[in-house]
Amino acid sequence: MPPIAYLGPQGTFAEQAARAFAERAGGGHELVPVATVQLALAAVRGGDTELGCVPVENSVEGAVGPTMDGLAVGSPLVAVAEVVLPVAFSVLVRPGTAAAEVRTVASHPHALAQVQGWLDEHLPQARAQATTSTSAAAVGVAGGEFDAAVTAPVAAVHYPLDALAIGVADVADAVTRFFVVRRPGIIPEPTGADRTSVVAVAERNRTGVLAEMLTELALRGINLSRIESRPLKGLLGEYRFYLDFDGHVAEQRVSDALTALHRRCRELRFLGSYPRADGVPTSVEPGNTEAAYSAAASWVAGLRGTRSSVNPNSAR
Repeated sequence: MPPIAYLGPQGTFAEQAARAFAERAGGGHELVPVATVQLALAAVRGGDTELGCVPVENSVEGAVGPTMDGLAVGSPLVAVAEVVLPVAFSVLVRPGTAAAEVRTVASHPHALAQVQGWLDEHLPQARAQATTSTSAAAVGVAGGEFDAAVTAPVAAVHYPLDALAIGVADVADAVTRFFVVRRPGIIPEPTGADRTSVVAVAERNRTGVLAEMLTELALRGINLSRIESRPLKGLLGEYRFYLDFDGHVAEQRVSDALTALHRRCRELRFLGSYPRADGVPTSVEPGNTEAAYSAAASWVAGLRGTRSSVNPNSAR
């Protein structure tokens, strides 16, 4: 099975997400930890690994900037799957370390933000330190750089550390969403419970341009499940918009919407059509079904004289 690069080192939530995807796909994937999101994407772009597993968004802290920016530029990558993990942390220390002895606690900024309340209550004397990943913090604790690390539970398997606390989270039911990406190629077949992601830059900055873009989805009965904006580097007031919406590019209503967006946008990057992690089927209104689109296309073809048998006065 193809290797998967993930945000490492060993013991991150990205590793857990990569393992979850591999098990779902039948197992046998080699998991390759790398130091940053950018390196995970570069490993896929350069052919060092076929797949990459990177965090996209967290239900508490929102979008993961390095992933969003990394997918928007450089050679294209497409998502072939999404993985959603519940997020509860372990606080790891060197053996024999008591809570009163902890002066520094390290983790990825998103992780620190999600346990700030717990830290204020249980480790008020500790100073927070940001690291590139939760497991990089564990490595730092093992090497004596920090006193405690806020990590994914799997980190305890990889590092000689003790758990000062487990199941730590300020917000119950918090989750993180991950993409499994690859270079463009075969798109996963539609399942009826799919999501499509794109990055769009409007043709020009003017009143109502975003509303016009979103109207192209609404007119076709397409549910927008997420929208994020990120600045174009070096251009104040200019933004990329990241859109997730229900449906698959193989569906006529989705491909029709993408065609319309392509006409309206200065840049439009397809980030993939892939099965939803929750498996919830897409709801399609009667006028936007495949049959409705086919009937409408046949009617227009008749008007153009390509099908003489079609009654041009019939709406269906």
